[in-house]
Amino acid sequence: MSDYPDRWESEVVLSDGGTMALRPIRPDDAERIVAFHERQSPESIYFRFFSPRPRLSERDLERFTRVDYTDRMAFVGLIGDDLVGVARYDRHRARSDAEVAFFIDDAHHGRGMATVLLEYLAEAAREAGISGFTASVLPQNRKMLGVFTQAGFTASSRFEDGVIEVQLSIEPTPEALAAIEVRAGVAEARSVERLLRPTSIAVVGASRTPGTIGHQVFHQLVSRGFHGPVYPINREADYVASVRAWGSVLDVPGELDLAIVCVPADEVLRVAEECAYKRVQGLVVLSAGFADRDEAGELAELELVTYARRHGMRLIGPNALGIINTDPAVAMHATFVPVEPIPGRVGLVAQSGVIGAAIIDAARQQRLGISSFVAVGNKADVSSNDLLRYWQDDPNTDVVMCYLESFGNPSKFSRTARALSQHKPVVAVKVGGSQADHWEEPEGWPPDATAAALLEQTGIVRVDNLTQMLFTAHVLGCQPLPAGDRVAVLTNSWGPAWLAVDALKAAGLDPHEPIDLSNETEPEEFTDALEAIYQRGDVDAVLVIYAPAIRGHYRRVGAALRAAARAPGAVTTVACMLGEHRPGLLADDEVSIPEFPFPEEAALAMGRVARYAAWRSRPVGHLFELDEDDAVRARTLVGGWLGADRLWLDPLRSEQLLRCAGLEPAPQALVDDAEEAVVAARQLGFPVALKASGLDRLSKTEAGGVSLDVHGDDEVRHAHERMSVLLGAAMSPAIVQVMVPEGVECRVGIFRHEVLGDVLTLGLGGAAAERVAQECLQILPLTDEDAGRLVDASPLAPLVAEQGPAARAALIDLLCRLAALADAIPEIVAVRLNPVLVIDGSAAITDARIALAPQVIDSRPRVRRL
Repeated sequence: MSDYPDRWESEVVLSDGGTMALRPIRPDDAERIVAFHERQSPESIYFRFFSPRPRLSERDLERFTRVDYTDRMAFVGLIGDDLVGVARYDRHRARSDAEVAFFIDDAHHGRGMATVLLEYLAEAAREAGISGFTASVLPQNRKMLGVFTQAGFTASSRFEDGVIEVQLSIEPTPEALAAIEVRAGVAEARSVERLLRPTSIAVVGASRTPGTIGHQVFHQLVSRGFHGPVYPINREADYVASVRAWGSVLDVPGELDLAIVCVPADEVLRVAEECAYKRVQGLVVLSAGFADRDEAGELAELELVTYARRHGMRLIGPNALGIINTDPAVAMHATFVPVEPIPGRVGLVAQSGVIGAAIIDAARQQRLGISSFVAVGNKADVSSNDLLRYWQDDPNTDVVMCYLESFGNPSKFSRTARALSQHKPVVAVKVGGSQADHWEEPEGWPPDATAAALLEQTGIVRVDNLTQMLFTAHVLGCQPLPAGDRVAVLTNSWGPAWLAVDALKAAGLDPHEPIDLSNETEPEEFTDALEAIYQRGDVDAVLVIYAPAIRGHYRRVGAALRAAARAPGAVTTVACMLGEHRPGLLADDEVSIPEFPFPEEAALAMGRVARYAAWRSRPVGHLFELDEDDAVRARTLVGGWLGADRLWLDPLRSEQLLRCAGLEPAPQALVDDAEEAVVAARQLGFPVALKASGLDRLSKTEAGGVSLDVHGDDEVRHAHERMSVLLGAAMSPAIVQVMVPEGVECRVGIFRHEVLGDVLTLGLGGAAAERVAQECLQILPLTDEDAGRLVDASPLAPLVAEQGPAARAALIDLLCRLAALADAIPEIVAVRLNPVLVIDGSAAITDARIALAPQVIDSRPRVRRL
């Protein structure tokens, strides 16, 4: 048997939210194949083999389980130790395509197993150089035909001799990748829904002793009216809080959706095993003592999560505070902390349970309602990424608040948060509490630059502290988004009004001169004044400041503001009610106006909301993608060059790869000595530039690896000799390149960040780079609009503007093509090039180098993984 490719082993999320272990087939799967075959109906067997086959022969088993993992490949799906699906391909003799076949357990039809197996099979086939799949399908086998049509790959079929012959392209077309990403997102959302909307719950470790975690969780679930049965599990008690107790989840009658685990850490795996046998859908592990404790606990945590996933269960925690869903149809309060969230439309995820509970208490004081809350604890399985994807489709959630100590998988976080932010605002506090996300910033970047860039590009509203998060979420949750940055200030006191004006300007807004109603204004006059501002139509938001005179009229002012805010044409409105008064006077069943203690807090929140509104309204743009022929050519080149280690391509190979993206570097040649340099210079045409190929960074001196504007044979020869003495091996080989016209020198790069994925950088090139080292960055993928914004935000912006619109368009095109090349070829881990924007609007590319690395784990959704 060929070497077993264990790198394909994974746990995947199915379309109904369950999980399945997936791996290549092995010879020791023979018994599992036999048991699987015996469970299937005669009809399913006929659909697979086109004939009755009640038993498999030894020859069948030998052929099915022994593959070479290249020309013959098979993947199996397992839940626990049960084989529940198998997919295989066999390359046609003397052809580039392969025959594909699937067989899914009758008990698991409709869960998306065949589709995810096809995704893996197609990825393995592409890696093996297989161009496409063929399949013979009986017309009655509509489910399998549906797998092919829904996969997103280009498919064609014909009817011949009573069988439908299907031909399937397996190239990762945009449609196929989009279909894979959509399926993966829906599956992840459903996997979280199984945890947040259970119909039955077991509390494992429910105690009879008040004050213990198990007792508190059980009490909260029952007393808050969970809509379903709650089973206390206690091996030593017959009753818990007057409710019959069960010794194990295995003893519970009927089905169980969710288990809340409150036992010591060394008993959790046993509980998970019992839950797997009971076919529980999910676990919430409150128990501490895992990765939060020491390395041994980290290993125990890995074992627990691996077991849960392979048996179809998602897991929140360990070391979690619990979960809450305030939807009256669920009413689940599965936490031991006595918090009292107001039902509402704000989702909340916190890594720290203590902080999460404090946020809920503070939200209640502000009358900010919570739809669902998850304290993810150690995030061993379910993370903030999964929850963001769930809230994207949750009809009960309009705004999301995140308290993040780490991003988890930031590449996935970027995609998920951007998709969510397009429709629902996400407000986040990001702190540096987790070592898992502490990465080294690239040289010259300020601390936290990558985290700041990531959040900005995803549309997430980043705040500095929890108070700001609550204030900002409150505005986003109950007010319309402002159409711009113009703000009116309505007040009955000049002092705080001008304080507000200064704060609004500092927040990047455009405040109008305050409208002063005077201290003697009757509260009801606020209604007319506010409605008049709305009707004028020259502002996008209003900040109302009420300062009581001798006697406060908070209740009447609140009623006046609410009356105006209900009027048609109302814009974003917030209020600052100075002085001590009862909270909640600005909200009723129809309208809610966020209230702030001081104008500065109001201005900060309004500034953030306005920036989010501007981000959401800006055009998304289009992704540039390599056409299929260019992508195939690039993959073929990389396949021929790739070795066992990271490899920097020489300039000519880098040039070949760039041409696949439609990028044409300045003509150049590699030379080994001075005489070859002379010959190359004659062929290219004088004047030329002579450069060292072995330096990481070039500067415009011979000691820095560059000799410019070299004319004639003797100058080339002498320059090469001088530079060889100065630079030694760095001149083997040397580069002879045509001189490009003068223009704006740029520095463009791509590097593979250890947690963020591919990052594109843009800054000044040439001598200017030594004076202004600042570079702007963009986490890929990159649209043309993203590229335009990157150019405009970079130090290059004024220089590019001087060159004219054609130069800007040329740079945007270059950035998009380079990003598309990196996206198409995951083995590309670094790119360096120095384009020059010349006066005619073209971009002359110099000093291009590309680095490749083998077996790169591609975090993009080509293949679904947990």
